[in-house]
Amino acid sequence: MEKNRSKVGGKDKKQKRKEELAKKKTLDDLLKVAYAKENILAEFPAFLKYERNGLNLTIEYGTGESLSSSMKDYIMKLCTVNMEGPFGDEWPQEQKNKRREMVSQAARYIILRQTNGSQVNAENEAQALESKSTEQKQQSLWTGEGDPVVAFVQFRFMIDHDVPVLYVYELQLESCVQRKGLGKFLMQFCELIGRKNQMKGVMLTVQKKNVGAMNFYTSKLRYSISAVSPSKWDPMIGSDASYEILCKTFDAEAKAILEDGRPES
Repeated sequence: MEKNRSKVGGKDKKQKRKEELAKKKTLDDLLKVAYAKENILAEFPAFLKYERNGLNLTIEYGTGESLSSSMKDYIMKLCTVNMEGPFGDEWPQEQKNKRREMVSQAARYIILRQTNGSQVNAENEAQALESKSTEQKQQSLWTGEGDPVVAFVQFRFMIDHDVPVLYVYELQLESCVQRKGLGKFLMQFCELIGRKNQMKGVMLTVQKKNVGAMNFYTSKLRYSISAVSPSKWDPMIGSDASYEILCKTFDAEAKAILEDGRPES
């Protein structure tokens, strides 16, 4: 009898292992398909311009391996301007981490440039927008060729707790394009990209000191503090952590794992 139980137990373990390997292969294949695309943004032609609230922006695609020297310099300058304060004493080490992340083979970019011109009818409105465009160009940290870059998103496709997600590593906007709906547009664009590539949610990390960003994600965009965030999985340790992990999920299984902290039954 004991032998039979042992055999049954062994079969169950083998079957479970087989199912786990099959699931892992399915998830790995999902990422491979997403990363194999030459230009992930090509599937969204209607999203490659942002012409609202006095802004006239064009959107480009990039990868960590294809960044020019000018783009690398710009990314680090903008990250420093926006993030040195929230990170505080942790910034020198975090800056090193960001330099490595920036050029990763897995890094994917949405890059926004400020262009000339505006589609308005009244001459005085056109002049006002042209003046504003000139002012924005002067404020931009961009020193490379072409129209000035004024914002970027860095994201990756990854598996988190067996859930395929689009993880936003960076959402950085210059001050001259903030508070114009651009951040919300870019996050909604990331959600759309995630859904198109069969991801089950979007995740990101926010510094607790960055109160404005935390309110933006949780109040305006309805993101939740993830069950995998330090404050949720171990409140004692999490209270000392300087960050929270936020998420928005697209189906019940992903919600159960990433938001509720329980496997789907």
